[in-house]
Amino acid sequence: MSWIVDNLQFALDVWNSKLAEIWQLITQSPETFKGGMIWNVIVNIHDALKAIGLGLLVLFFVAGVVKTCGSFTEVKKPEHALKLFIRFVLAKAVITHGLELMMSLFSIVQGVISTIMRSSGLGGANRTVLPDSIKEAINNIGFFESIPLWAVTLIGGLVIFVLSFIMIFSVYGRFFKLYLYTAIAPVPLSTFAGEPSQNVGKSFIKSYCVVCLEGAIIVLACVIFSLFAASPPAVDSSASAVTQVWSYIGELTFNLLVLVGTIKMSSMAVKEMTGG
Repeated sequence: MSWIVDNLQFALDVWNSKLAEIWQLITQSPETFKGGMIWNVIVNIHDALKAIGLGLLVLFFVAGVVKTCGSFTEVKKPEHALKLFIRFVLAKAVITHGLELMMSLFSIVQGVISTIMRSSGLGGANRTVLPDSIKEAINNIGFFESIPLWAVTLIGGLVIFVLSFIMIFSVYGRFFKLYLYTAIAPVPLSTFAGEPSQNVGKSFIKSYCVVCLEGAIIVLACVIFSLFAASPPAVDSSASAVTQVWSYIGELTFNLLVLVGTIKMSSMAVKEMTGG
């Protein structure tokens, strides 16, 4: 019944390939992703929005002055004037050098990710392999016994296949969010010019940090799963082939669900850790 074994093995190969792709993606910079073509477009958009950001800078600055100063007399006071001048200069610097600031934050998090990977002692994600006992049990059954077994492996393989793509979509989603934040950055960063509106800029920076830190949670989840994968689910060899396969797929699916769930909720986990 090699076709049943092949069915399960195909599903596991898809899972292993997506896990290996995640391991590669998570260590990659947006600047080098897909040859840097996407990054060049994002940088062009970022630079184009700087002009809008500088226009909004003046608007938020004036609105902040009106909101925080009761009269023009207060603005003329040296301490108030100096404070407003410093705020304006810093806000302009944040917009002008926002890209460098964001990439510095990303580099710091990438250093954290590299440290986690190096400390784990894993050069990559461990492959999930179909145990020889399962293969032997499947190959020793007759034709009629193979029908329910085929149904079990078909369902199990489909679940593994779907979980593989949900997992990789989540990681690609993080990459796209990095691009979105980088492209639109000058607009929310301009809110630092006004004291009443500065919370928008703070929330933007904090959200960007959360997106970056998602990578660390994803790597930790992959490391933990790799250790799980190194010890395949225990199966009772005295049970029937269908029971063995069902038990194996059930426990394996649970492990995969834990990993996929952790990756999907990485953003929520970071927000809880940072008090967001």
